[in-house]
Amino acid sequence: MTDSMTPPPVQYARSGDVQIAFQVFGSGPDMVWAPGSASHLDLDWEGGPLKPLMLQLASWSRVIKFDKRGTGLSDRPGGVATLEERIDDIRAVMDAAGSTSAHIFGMSEGGSMAMLFAATYPERTNSLILYGTKPRWVRAPDYPWGPSFAERERQLDASAAGPAVPPDFESASLRRWIGSPIRDDPAFRDWFVRNSRASLSPAGYIALARWNGRIDVRDILPTIRVPTLIMSKVGDPVIEIDAARDLAARIPGARLVEYPGEGHLCHEITDQIADEMQRFVAAEGRDSSDNRVLTTILFMDIVKSTERVASLGDAAWAAALQQFYAVVRRELATYHGTEVDRAGDGFLATFDGPARAIRCARAIQLGTGRLDLAVRAGVHTGEVERDGTAIRGLAVHVAARIAGEAGPGEVLVSGTVSDLTAGAGIGFEDRGMHTLKGVSDPRRVLAATSG
Repeated sequence: MTDSMTPPPVQYARSGDVQIAFQVFGSGPDMVWAPGSASHLDLDWEGGPLKPLMLQLASWSRVIKFDKRGTGLSDRPGGVATLEERIDDIRAVMDAAGSTSAHIFGMSEGGSMAMLFAATYPERTNSLILYGTKPRWVRAPDYPWGPSFAERERQLDASAAGPAVPPDFESASLRRWIGSPIRDDPAFRDWFVRNSRASLSPAGYIALARWNGRIDVRDILPTIRVPTLIMSKVGDPVIEIDAARDLAARIPGARLVEYPGEGHLCHEITDQIADEMQRFVAAEGRDSSDNRVLTTILFMDIVKSTERVASLGDAAWAAALQQFYAVVRRELATYHGTEVDRAGDGFLATFDGPARAIRCARAIQLGTGRLDLAVRAGVHTGEVERDGTAIRGLAVHVAARIAGEAGPGEVLVSGTVSDLTAGAGIGFEDRGMHTLKGVSDPRRVLAATSG
């Protein structure tokens, strides 16, 4: 594959109501490329720092590269896409490209969705490859890297426009972000301005940056069970090298490769990155017998059911339960949930995204309220072990205990669920740390108040 190759045609995959633009090029094992904050499939072939890497990867792999929803050539629905929607988009693109499983490559912000996809769909992930990324983008009491949330908000408030307008290439922060010597190359500067303008609007960049400040996938990192390669530059001003080391320590068996150099872009180490990726893909296999997977668990039951049985009588109560489960079946189908178990007045279901689980619980509560039944719910995202249609593991107990803390009509969630639903328009009220029966560590519990 040469530098003068004809760019591949742009195709579209339907993901719900949204069309996701993607391209397929090269031959070999499938490699899905999850891009950074914004990309543009056509302009990426006209120059810039990514084209050499695209060409090198295509020489030994079948690359499936896409523009995230809301950016580039993909549809631009209102609002910022959630991580849940973005991993739906990866599935949709893989299906459209005829890929049953692939190596998932996440760059920069694309690493967040790549990590969540690998944990949620290990059967479709041959390996996870990350460059220049971290699980959280703002500082916290237990995460000392990046600006604080308040600092980031002040920076965004001070921006009259996002980086889609002609940037100040002489500003110290942008020069550090780009790195040398490419930051002084006129051809790169021209491409950078055109790509930025075409990839996302100024307001879109700011909205995306605000959303990024709420991303936190640290809780799911220990559940990633696929071979993982992490690459980072020692002088990256966005990904502090200690943050990259912390990321590698959180993913079981992950290997970190550190490169010298400054800047967030990878232009000067393209050859090293491509060679490292090729060696990793060629050497790594995975145990397909592992039944552990990240999933979202919903527990719901009817409040004060014993009293209702006594007041209604057995026959009327049996009829009420039939109506209750009719509502449950309808809403599980609507929100793509899978019923795992039911016992009397309660049930357990799983979802591949926490926002869907919360909205399903809300819809069930609305439907059962018309039946004069008060229902409570608990939602948690964690690792489970699948055994046929059954699931087991600590995450199941956490979800059940959280449900037990809920009052009539409440949907309580774990802190993990709150972290993973950034951008979903769901409001939460912090209920503090709870010691849950049978669970050793206290867990943060929140009440879903909207969405």
